[in-house]
This record gives sequence, structure tokens and C-alpha cells, in this order.
Amino acid sequence: MSGMTTAVARLRAAGGGASRWVVLLVLCVSLLLVAVDATVLHVAVPAVSEDLRPSGVELLWIVDAYPLVCAALLILFGTLGDRVGRRRVLLLGYGVFGLASAMAAFAGTPEVLIAARALLGLGGAMIMPATLSILRAVFPDRRERATAIGVWTAVAAVGAAAGPVLGGFLVENFWWGSVFLINIPLMLMILPLARWLLPESRGGFEGPWDVLGALMAAAGVLGVVLGVKRLGVGHGLLDAGTAGPLLVGVALLVLFVYRQRRRRHPLIDVRMFASTTFSTAVGCIVLAMLALVGLELIAVQYLQLILGLSPLETGLRLLPLTFAAMAAGATGSYTLRRVGPRQMAGWGFVLTATAVLLLVMMGQEDRPLLLTTGFVLLGYGLQTTLFAAYESMLSEAPPEHAGGAAAIGETSYQLGAGMGIAFLGSVMNAAYAPAFQSLRGVPESAGEAASHSLGGAYRMADQLGGAPGAVLRTTARESFVHGLHVTLLVSAGLLMLGALAALRLPRLMDCTTAAQHCPPPRCAETPRRPSGVQLPARRGGAEATGARGHGSGQPTAPEHSGRTEEHGAGHGATAEGRARRAVNTPR
Repeated sequence: MSGMTTAVARLRAAGGGASRWVVLLVLCVSLLLVAVDATVLHVAVPAVSEDLRPSGVELLWIVDAYPLVCAALLILFGTLGDRVGRRRVLLLGYGVFGLASAMAAFAGTPEVLIAARALLGLGGAMIMPATLSILRAVFPDRRERATAIGVWTAVAAVGAAAGPVLGGFLVENFWWGSVFLINIPLMLMILPLARWLLPESRGGFEGPWDVLGALMAAAGVLGVVLGVKRLGVGHGLLDAGTAGPLLVGVALLVLFVYRQRRRRHPLIDVRMFASTTFSTAVGCIVLAMLALVGLELIAVQYLQLILGLSPLETGLRLLPLTFAAMAAGATGSYTLRRVGPRQMAGWGFVLTATAVLLLVMMGQEDRPLLLTTGFVLLGYGLQTTLFAAYESMLSEAPPEHAGGAAAIGETSYQLGAGMGIAFLGSVMNAAYAPAFQSLRGVPESAGEAASHSLGGAYRMADQLGGAPGAVLRTTARESFVHGLHVTLLVSAGLLMLGALAALRLPRLMDCTTAAQHCPPPRCAETPRRPSGVQLPARRGGAEATGARGHGSGQPTAPEHSGRTEEHGAGHGATAEGRARRAVNTPR
């Protein structure tokens, strides 16, 4: 607990309780930079293709190298921060991110750009879990932490949606490398600010860091995502280049779990997954990103290549999604206390599925009102789901494993995103490609080349010219819209599966603060106990008893471990659980 003591001392020295909101501001700026970089390249893909002339596989790696490497290394750096200091890992990540940005901005070949994007993923893997685990450390009170997570998730949504807008503006006015170059001055500004303001915190572990286990986890995640990516670009499951990484990755992850269960000082307490709340929250994050991220990349191509919008106009069309996500994050804490994690996550999935089905009405003509309505519903629904899932997952984790829990959450986010691009990309290709077989007047080789992408079909149509070129272009447009509709329907199905999975989350939010802060009956409330009486800390709960009196001076009960019963009261066998059921009658 020495790391927590250091963090509290730094916060007090910086000005007491109010300073934690300054820490949140710095963490949100850090997250904003990483989130923007995850999507800023999307609208620049056509410009990159025109300049560097990458192959289809190289272009896929240019887009996906960042989330792939980031996902593989999140557990490694999240658990390393628990031991050597989360602020230290965060500052190192800033440096790596800045250097990688300069390398990407001036890349002259597809290979260099892929390497730079991978290095950006390395920096992102240092930054992302550190921001969330530091937030967990400086907000021990669950009510305040829910508000902070709402701001944090809203900033993540703003960054992801602002990336295309910013990228579109820069590509139109400068060159595609400028989308990376802007990171450098921002990193130079945030690095000294973070070093000065952020508290250092650790998990209080005494044992050695499991280097072998960290490498096993990284290689396992990498192998799984590599295999899925090859499936997404059309390789068969029995292909050696696909089956090999998948099998090795799964085997390494199984061995990693076995190793962590046997170690006295594990990297990650895998017993957290025995909690229904924790494992369900992780699953909800994966499903949400699996359904949405691949769809986002397809939507950008639709706006630019079907509707003919410029990169900047494309980014502006996505702004309603940003504003809706901001609103969901800003009101997330209130909503969670009123309706509870189960309904919040479940209805968020349903709302997002409704938005996706509404977008099936898109065709080859521009319908701004339809797109705006769909994007608003999509942004609000998705952000509502992610807020409930992240808050439940982080509150369920023991404070000493905050870095590992944050890494699991971010790994599930990135893994879901990478799998979504591969899976929905394969669905899109399966629906798009058959239309190019035996086109009248179009050479077979031209049809084969056009079947890989809409941009490639346009280039081939321009080369053919005349009637064959017109036929090829028309076929490509119609086939792309058909593939988009099929992909939207599959995404809606995945989202409804997520709504069913969310039924396993607790019905009520477990508030352990004063009663007046928790509006009944939707917030499970722990009765006050006389001053001086302490309950034993429970392993697996969000906090130890001594850490819960933040800012109130009133001793409060620890949060439950997430093992909820039918009515979400939790710990039904204890006197405390019976008291909760006595004062909370679920609707």
C-alpha cells in the first residue's frame, strides 16, 4: 500500500481533494491524444494509398498495426505499472508516442509507416492502462469515480470521433503525414505537465514482476489477433498462416492463465474472472467494439466513395456521434445510479442496434437527416454501454490490481476492435465480391482486381474507360451498398447478443456512501454503522475499508465483490446483505 500512500500525499500537497479533478484533466488530455491517433488515419487512407501505393494487405496493416500492437502489450505495461509506478510508465509512453509520430509523419514507404504505426501502438499500450489505473487510485469513492469514468469515456469518444474531422482538415490543407506530426508539440507540452501534476501510485506488490508471464500474454494476444486478421482478408481457417498463429496464441493464453493461478505473486489475479460482474463487463466491451469499429471504417468509405464527400465533410458528418457520446458520458454517473448497470448496459446495446438497423435505409443517394439520426442514436447507445461496462469492471477489481484490470479492459477494447475490423471486413467482402464474376464486357482480370475494394474498382474503371468502365463502376457502387446493408444486419445481431449478455450484470449499483447521495430504490445502499466500528476488508471488492472515507470523515462499508444475487443485493449470506435487502425493494 506504499504506492497509495504516496499518491494520497502528493494529492494533499497539491491542494487537497479538489486536486484530483486536475489529475483527471491531465489524464483525459493524455487519453485524447491516443484516441485521436486511433482514428485520425481513417480519412487519410485514400491519400496514403495514392502516395505510397501500398498493396491491399499493406494498407490493412497500416490501419491495424496500431491497435494490434497496442492490444498485445496492454497487459505487459499495465501490470508493469502496478509494480514500478503507473506515472513512470505513462511518462515513458509519452516519449515513445512522440518519436513514433515523427517517424510516421515522414514515412516514405508502406513498410516504414507500418513500423511507425506499430511503435505508436507500443506508446499507446503504455499510456492507456496507466490513465485508467491512476484514475482508479485517485478516486477511491465510487460515486466520484463513476463521474470521473463518465468524463474519461466521453473524452475517449470525443477523441475517436474527432480524429476523422481533424484528419480531414489536415489532409485537405497539408499532406497526410500532418495527421501524425501534430502529436509532437502536444506531447512536448503534456510531458512536463504530467510529470509535475500526476501522482505516482503502485499496487504494493512485494514479489518480482513475472517477465515470462507478461511475454506469454503479449505473444498470445498477438497470435490470436493475427489469425483473426488473416481470416478477415480471406485466408482459410485451415491455412497454415492462419491456423498456426491462432493455435499458438490460444495455447499461450491458456498457459498464461495456468501460470498466474499457480504463482504467489501473479501479474493478474485471474480469479477476478470468477466474478460474474467482471467477466460480463469485459464481454460487453468486446461485443460492443466487435460490432462497431469495423463498421466505422466501412462507413467512412461509404461517405467518401459512394456519397463523394471530402475528408473534412466526412469528419463533420461524424460530429453528431461525438456530441451524443459526450452527452452519454456526462450523464452516465446519474443514469447508472438511477437504473443500475444491468439496464444501462442492456438498453445501450438495444439503442445502438436500433441505430444500426436505421442505417440500413442508406442507399446511393445522400440522406443527411437519416445519417444524423442514426449517428446520434449510435453514439449515445454505444457510450452508455461502454460506461456501464467500464465502471462495473473497474469497481469490481481490487485496488492493488488496478493496472492489470485496466489493461484487461483496454485489451478487450482493442481486441474487440481488431476482431471487428477483420470479422465485419470479411462479411463485407463476402457480400461485395460475388457481383464481379463474369461481368459482360469487362475482362476477367479487371473484375478480379475490382472485387477486392471499392477504391480499387474505381481505379480499374478509370483505366478501362468507356462502357466497360461504366459497368464496372456501377456494379461496384451497387455491390458496396449491398455489402454495407449485410454488414449492418450482422452488427445489429452482435449488439443484441450483447444486450442478452448484459443481463448478467448487477441489477443495482452498490453505493457505500451516505444515503442522501443515492436515489432509492435503484442504488443498493449500505446502512451506516456507529463510528469506530469497522468491517473486515473483502478481497475482490473495489476498496479496502480504510480507503472508503474519502472526503467525508465518516467510516463507510467496503464495496461488495460483485457476487450478486437475484435482486442485486450481494452477499446474501451476511447480515449486511440481509440489511440491504430490507431497505431496497427492486422494481
